[in-house]
Amino acid sequence: MEVEGSSKKMIATQAEMVEARVPLPYRDQCAHLLIPLNKCRQAELYLPWKCENERHSYEKCEYELVMERMLQMQKIREEETKLKQQQKKQPLPIIPNTATAS
Repeated sequence: MEVEGSSKKMIATQAEMVEARVPLPYRDQCAHLLIPLNKCRQAELYLPWKCENERHSYEKCEYELVMERMLQMQKIREEETKLKQQQKKQPLPIIPNTATAS
């Protein structure tokens, strides 16, 4: 499944996320890493020094998604500033074209 505006693909299916009881806000392109992380956490009784590899891979995935969104937003802002600068450069005509048309 392809997610619009993202370079990462959805690997976990909706059925897998429902079965693993992944909350809706966490059903993103990194959900395939969250499912084994949550299973490990439950098996290890949420001990903070356990499941380090799973947590690191999940957090890295989330970080990459955030950085990708930030870059997209930066490009949008740059395009908007270019458009505003172009609009400022275009002078308004003193006499409208409709007044001189015969």
